[in-house]
Amino acid sequence: MSIKKQTISEDWVVVILGLAIIFLSLSGLVLPKPAWSWSDETAFTALFLPSNLQAIGLQFLLVLLTAIVGALLLHKSWRSTLVVIPFVFLLTIFALLLAGNNLLKSLNLEAVIFSLVIGLLISNLFKLPDWFKAVLNAEFYVKIGLVLLGTSVIFGDVLQAGALGLLQALIVVISVWYFAFWLCKKLKVDKEMALMLSSAVSICGVSAAIATSGAIEGDRKKLSYVISLVLITAIPMMIFMPYLANWLGLSQEVTGAWLGGSIDTTGAVVASGSLVGEEALKISTIVKFSQNVLLGIAAFAISIYWTYDKTKKADQVEKPTLKVIWQRFPKFVLGFVFASLLFSFVIPGETAGQVKESLKSIQGIWFALAFTSIGLETNIKDLLGQQSKKPLFAFLMAQAFNIVVTLLISLLLFG
Repeated sequence: MSIKKQTISEDWVVVILGLAIIFLSLSGLVLPKPAWSWSDETAFTALFLPSNLQAIGLQFLLVLLTAIVGALLLHKSWRSTLVVIPFVFLLTIFALLLAGNNLLKSLNLEAVIFSLVIGLLISNLFKLPDWFKAVLNAEFYVKIGLVLLGTSVIFGDVLQAGALGLLQALIVVISVWYFAFWLCKKLKVDKEMALMLSSAVSICGVSAAIATSGAIEGDRKKLSYVISLVLITAIPMMIFMPYLANWLGLSQEVTGAWLGGSIDTTGAVVASGSLVGEEALKISTIVKFSQNVLLGIAAFAISIYWTYDKTKKADQVEKPTLKVIWQRFPKFVLGFVFASLLFSFVIPGETAGQVKESLKSIQGIWFALAFTSIGLETNIKDLLGQQSKKPLFAFLMAQAFNIVVTLLISLLLFG
C-alpha cells in the first residue's frame, strides 16, 4: 500500500518564501538593484560592467534558490527546476534589457509585455518538451511577486500626502469598479474576466490585474489579454489627455488629479503629469499612489467574494461554512496583507527605505519571470484569437466612464 506524501499547499509555500525574502532583506541581506536603463550604445555597454553583472547574478541566485526550495516543499522535481529556471531567467533578462531602453520606456511599454512576447515567440516557433513545460509555474512566480508587492503598499505615506487624493481614489475606485463589473455582466463577459478587467480599469492597471488573477486563481491567458488592453490604451491616454486638459482650461491641480485617477499605469501617469507641470505631476502621483494602496484592500475583498461564490456553488445543498471558505481562501493574500501592514505600521521608515528599492526590483523580476513562463506555455492563437470581442468593448466603455467620472470628481475636489 502506497502512502501519499503530505504536501504543503502552494499558497502557504508562497507565503513562507515571500516572507523569508522580506525578512532576509530586513536582517541586512539587501541585494543591490541592477540597472536596466539605457539610451545609446555607450549606456548599453555600461550595463555589462562587473558591478551590474554581480547584482544580476545575485538576483539569479535568489530566484534559483527560492524555486528549488519551493519545488522541494511541493514535492516537485528540483533537478528539472535547476535546468528550466536559468533558461527562463535569461529570457527575462533579455526582456528587461529591451524594456530599459529610454525610447521604449517613453511609450510605457513595460517589461512584462516583452517577457510575454518573447515567451510566445519561442513557444510558437519551437516545440518545447513536456517535462520543460511541466516545471513552468507562472502562478507560483506571480504570487511571490504579490507578497513582495505588499511591502510597497504603505498606508501612512498616502495619509500624509493628502486626504483629497485618498478621497478621490476611494470614490473613483469604487464607482468605476462597480460600473465595469456591471457592464461586464450586461455584456455576458465571464465572471473571471470581469473581475480582472474591473480591477485593472479602476485601480492601478497591470498590478491590479495580476493581484486579482492571483486572488481568484484566474486563467493566465485572460490575464495576458487584460494586461495587453491596459498597456495599449495607456499610451494614447498618456499623450492626448494633457493636451485635452489644456484645451479645457483645467488648472494643474485638476489636471493632475484627472491624470492620476484615470490613467491605469504609474509610469504613464508620471510621464503624462510631467508634460503638464510640477504641480500636476505631484497631484497625479499622490492620486495614483492612493489607488495603489487600495489594491491590498481590493485584493482581500475580491478573494473573500470569489471564495464564498465558489464555495456556495460547490455546496448548493448546504450553506457554506466559515471553515469551508477558509479552506478555499487563497492564503497568499494573507502574505500580501501582512507585508503591507508590517511596512506600514511596524518597520521604521529609515529601515524600510534601505530595503524598498531592492525588494521592488526583486518583485519586478518575479512578475517578469511569470510572464515569460505564460508565453512559453501559450499558443499565440489562443491568446489573440479571443472567441468574443465583448471584453474589449467592456474595457473601452469602462475606461470612457472612468475618464468622465474622474474629471467630474477632480473638478469637485481640486477645482
